Amino acid sequence: MKNKHLKHPFQPIVFKDSKTLILGSFPSIDSFNKSFYYAHPRNQFWKILSIISGYPINNQDQKIWLLKETKIALWDMVKSCQRENSLDSSLEDIEVNDITQFLDEHPTIEKIAFTGRLAERLFKMHFSYLEIETIYLPSPSSAYAKMSFEQKVEIYKKLLEF
Repeated sequence: MKNKHLKHPFQPIVFKDSKTLILGSFPSIDSFNKSFYYAHPRNQFWKILSIISGYPINNQDQKIWLLKETKIALWDMVKSCQRENSLDSSLEDIEVNDITQFLDEHPTIEKIAFTGRLAERLFKMHFSYLEIETIYLPSPSSAYAKMSFEQKVEIYKKLLEF
């Protein structure tokens, strides 16, 4: 995939009453190929949200319903980039999405949560002037082994206020 400039392959998921915007960095190669957020089979994102919300996640429609019912919007910081693999550290030549415009178009959003340090850094670099609450959620990647799955669930539950 390196040396090819990749554009984000799908639109944000957002509803007229979304309250929290969860921002990742850029879709993994699996997510890119499946045109859906957090589609890598070992990524823990959907499993964490299912546990803390009580909603099933057996298919894409159920995942979208979970987001709708929990008033969560989902998008990524990176609009386009070059990448060698699915790791955030391989992202180069990054162009960011216009978060200011997104928030203007979705005024019900009160909080932004980041699922990775790169997304958080890019936001601070480009949008630190925005007056909105921000929180950091531990990476749902199974490669992020600094904390257990159970610890991630507890932190998501507390910070997303479930």
